[in-house]
Amino acid sequence: MGTYVVTGSASGIGAATADRLHAAGHGVVGVDRAGADVEADLGSPGGRFEAVARIGELVGSGAVDGFAAFAGLGPSAGRAGSSLVAVNYFGAVDLLVGLRPLLARSASASAVLVSSNSTTTQPGWPIDLAETCLRGDEHQACDLADSYGEYGSVLAYPATKAALAYFVRTHAAEYIADGIRLNAIAPGMIDTPMTRDADPDIAAAMKAFLELVPARRAGRPEEIAALTDFLLGPDSRYIVGSVIFADGGLDAQQRPLDWPRPASPPEE
Repeated sequence: MGTYVVTGSASGIGAATADRLHAAGHGVVGVDRAGADVEADLGSPGGRFEAVARIGELVGSGAVDGFAAFAGLGPSAGRAGSSLVAVNYFGAVDLLVGLRPLLARSASASAVLVSSNSTTTQPGWPIDLAETCLRGDEHQACDLADSYGEYGSVLAYPATKAALAYFVRTHAAEYIADGIRLNAIAPGMIDTPMTRDADPDIAAAMKAFLELVPARRAGRPEEIAALTDFLLGPDSRYIVGSVIFADGGLDAQQRPLDWPRPASPPEE
């Protein structure tokens, strides 16, 4: 049995994942703002540092066999875009980087970051924000996200989720050299407290969005938890650097021929 760290463990997909791992007999260290083994604000550098330190204390001389980063904020009118940058991107990446030495102790470690199908189905999100996140400049990324105004979180959400997908793709080879498999999940609309509690404008957009989904329904947290369990487990040992969509077929319907594409020839 292994030891797994799950952020956002108090509700939604994080709770479903923690429950599934517990049921299989694994040890789970849950991280959330409240109601978790480690209570921390992942929206601040200090909170992330404290979370990593506390996880280290709980694990002791042992290893972390897997990490799943589900803590996150959704789009909402009036919510600062910077809050999504801080929690969704840096709250995931900084914890992963901080836990990397503990993951490297494991004989077979895996980490799963959570992207979103909004990265390919929502038009007009700012790729410059995603690229700024990927460079690791939290201050600049927060300033940029806040410059988008009242609905900055609507733009920041897919941008931060795209940045997580980019992080996985650009760092997977580096991490597997340490024996750590790095992958991402890109869920569609999932029936969680975050989607149920959306403000009216966002809720109306979500309802219209859901009508486009080929599967004709929202996903369930338990379905994403099952996919996460697979990616954390031994049966996925050869899956490295993948971004797996779990969105009822919407990404495939919206962009059926976008990829695969031929690789560009090498520069001379």
